[in-house]
Parts: sequence; C-alpha cells; structure tokens
Amino acid sequence: MMSAVGGDPLLRRVKQEAEQTYSPPAGAELAAHQLTMPMMQPTEQMDLQPKEEVKFCVSPTDGGVVGNTSPDQQHCSSTTVAVSNGTRDDEAPRRLCLVCGDTASGFHYGVASCEACKAFFKRTIQGNIEYTCPASNECEINKRRRKACQACRFRKCLRTGMLREGVRLDRVRGGRQKYRRAPDVPTHAPQTLLSDIKVLEALSSYEPELLTCAAPPAGVTDPAARTLALLADLYDRELVGVIGWAKQIPGFTDLQLNDQMRLLQSTWAEMLSLMTAYRSMSSAPLRLRFAHDLSLDEAQAREIGAHDLFLQIAGVAKRLERASALREECYLLKALALANSEARIDEHAALRRFRDSILTALNDAISTLRPYNAMAALQQLLLVLPALRHADFAVRRFWSGVNRDRRAPMNKLFVEMLEACLR
Repeated sequence: MMSAVGGDPLLRRVKQEAEQTYSPPAGAELAAHQLTMPMMQPTEQMDLQPKEEVKFCVSPTDGGVVGNTSPDQQHCSSTTVAVSNGTRDDEAPRRLCLVCGDTASGFHYGVASCEACKAFFKRTIQGNIEYTCPASNECEINKRRRKACQACRFRKCLRTGMLREGVRLDRVRGGRQKYRRAPDVPTHAPQTLLSDIKVLEALSSYEPELLTCAAPPAGVTDPAARTLALLADLYDRELVGVIGWAKQIPGFTDLQLNDQMRLLQSTWAEMLSLMTAYRSMSSAPLRLRFAHDLSLDEAQAREIGAHDLFLQIAGVAKRLERASALREECYLLKALALANSEARIDEHAALRRFRDSILTALNDAISTLRPYNAMAALQQLLLVLPALRHADFAVRRFWSGVNRDRRAPMNKLFVEMLEACLR
C-alpha cells in the first residue's frame, strides 16, 4: 500500500505542490510582503532612524530663534549654547567680568561679574562706604590691579550697570532680587565709538591741564592771605584757559563775537566750578582741588571767608558722584553749561544749533560709555546743571567781596569777567 501510494503519480504531484507552498522563492516572498500592506504607496519609505532631540538656542548670526521657543528661553547663556552645539562645558566660551576682566561666575546686580567684584560691590553698598582715589579718578581696573584703587573700582561697577537697588541692605542671606538684568548686548543701533564723536574729540584735545600754584606775593606772611592770593591767581589763569578751550568747540566760533563773549562772561564760574568739583570727587573728607599743590577742606575755606563757595561746589561734587560722572561726560557737561547760558544774545538760532550739537554728543557719549543704563545716567547728569547755577552765584559773590575789600591782588581779566555779569 505505501509503495503504491508513494508511487502514484497524482500523489507525487500533490506532494510537489505542497513543498512549493511551504518553501516559496524570493520573488514570491516579496510579493506576499507587498500584499500584507495594501495601503502603502510604492514610493513611500519607512524612516526607522531615531528622531534627533529638538534643541532651542539663539542664532549667533542674526539673533533669530531656532526652534519653537518661548521668549523666556531666548536669552541663552554661553553654557546653554555650548550644550546645544554638542561641545563640552570646559570647551564652551566663558563670560568675562565687565569690571575687572576675570572669569564671570554669573550675573550679579545686573551685569556679568566675578565673585570678587560681586562681593566688593555688595560690601560697599551695604556699608555705605566712601572711597578716595589717590590719583585722578582714572585708575585702570583689571584682574591684577582691581584692588589698587577701591574708588575707581566702585565707579567702574556703577558705570558697567551694577544696580544699587539690587543689594539687600538687611544682610539676610538667600533670596533673589526682583529686578531684570539688562540684555547682554544693546539691541538698538550699532554702537558709536568715542573717537567718532567730533565734539568730544575737540573738547578732550584742548582741555586745560591742572595748574600748579605760582609763587606767593612777596611780603605776604598771613596763611589765609597767602592762600587767597594763590587762589586768585589760579582763577585768573583758569579763565585764560577756558576762553581758549571754548574757541575749539565746533560751532562756537560760528556765533557772533559779541555773543561769544556774553556766553563766556555769564558761564565762566559754572565751568570752573564743574571741573573743580570733578577733580574733588571721591575724597573723604571732601577737599576742593584747585591745583596740583592747592586743595582746601571746609575748615580752610572758612578761614578765608569762602565757606559758602565750598559748600556749593561740594554740592556739585556730590551730584557728580551720585551720577558716577566720567571724564568725557564732564567735558561735554562743561560745554553744555556754556551753551545753556541765559545771557542776552543776538543770534538765537545759531545758539540753538550749537546747544543741540552738544546735547547730541553728550547723548552719544553716554550711550557708548554706559550702554546698559544710558537714559538714567543722562538724567542724573542733567541734574548737575541747577547745582552749577548755585555754585556760580556763590563764586561771584565771594570774589566780588574780595575785590571790593582789596583782600587779594586780582588781575585785570579776572576783574573784567567778574564785573561783566549779564544775569
């Protein structure tokens, strides 16, 4: 039976067909796979690769945001950008302290700064400490020399934008301050260079140097009389310097000659008081610095009858200190005092153009020097002008009394400028 069945041609044919069903060829297998997925189009392909994680960062070229990010995520730190670019943390670009140039540990009181400058600023504000610069308030502050001058270091902290109100005065540890830090880079127009401000360039080039006292008059032995004579000579020489300085300001010589003289006659005391106050900033106790070798404290000023003069110029110095005024800003503020005169002049349109050019230069300089708080700095500096008016009155009243009582020799130019007040 078995041999008969195995040898039956019909059974052999059925057996061959069964073997073909369970061992299909390669072409048949592909056809069967296509039949099991009837909805797939021939041109579509399955992407079985794992999806990349979406990363959000700020584009380094045009400031645009890559990815679907919220506004709070747009200000990425350098660490965030480095991670999104696949670099290690130690290879990421590090921020520098805006005060001394050391590696910044983060944003403290509004700006990127290191731990040392952060602690210094906090200690100064909490202790209400006043520093005195031993030089000319222009000391270089860097990583190596940041401890050399505390006065200039604190001024640079304020100039870079550190916020006084960010310091906790109750000395309680912990907590976050409720203020927003300024953006890393100003978002407005391209930053102007100081060398591009022509008015400032002229003012800086021709600013008179600080004088040295001449020899005292022969035969004067009384200390107060000697000091008064030296001071009168300094004022006379400073007048000569400020007249030559004013002629170098772009636009000043475009005014009529009579108008030029009226502006100088009405503002010379303001301009000299401003520069005296600037030189006297950050000194504790305050001493008015009139020359390299002559400075007066309050007691010495009282001895020569100049107590009111001292108080008014000291008030200007405090205003400048509150505004953290810089040298370039004082030069422009000095020119603005000249252009802001209330003297009777003939060409008002020319004076307006002259004043507008100085205001524009002052605004550009502040925006360059303090890009993080330019508007607040401008407002603080303009508040110095009313204090200068008070100082002007005190200076004129003091020297008019000296001239009337013949207490000290006064040169002809000084007397003429004193008597030619048009206010």
